[in-house]
Amino acid sequence: MNDTPSAWANSPLDREVVLTRVVDADLRTAFDAWADPTQIVKWFGPAGFSLDTSEIDIRPGGRWRFMMVAPDGTEFPNRMEFLRVEDQKLIEARHGTDADDDPDAFHLLVTFDAQDNGKTVVTLRQMHPSAERRAIVIGFGAVEFGGQTLDKLAAHAAGQKTEG
Repeated sequence: MNDTPSAWANSPLDREVVLTRVVDADLRTAFDAWADPTQIVKWFGPAGFSLDTSEIDIRPGGRWRFMMVAPDGTEFPNRMEFLRVEDQKLIEARHGTDADDDPDAFHLLVTFDAQDNGKTVVTLRQMHPSAERRAIVIGFGAVEFGGQTLDKLAAHAAGQKTEG
């Protein structure tokens, strides 16, 4: 196990956003949809948004730099720096703008749990730097956008299952 300290150790819940989705795919398929650079670029982001990836390396110490483009053409530069990737268990990253030392960057933890019926529970947790920052992201729709992102993951993983 990686010795990177988790953002969740002794953190107040007023900084956290949690989203969960049951994905109609087995654990391997659901995890790979998130951990495989060729797959995540096909589905990641809210409904109607597109991605332009300039760098992607999903492993501890790796990073993903991408431009998220809204339906109206507005561009949002993003960077994820991966802290932990544990096969079929979790992915932890620091997610913010594509800038060094972004004060608004948050920790992202995605966990994958197999169900007995062949489906997978995917839980996405965001730990923001302050309760105030959490309130701002909730205010601009981060919960809805995160739900749309998990919907797109679920559709992608289900499609991989039927193709596989």
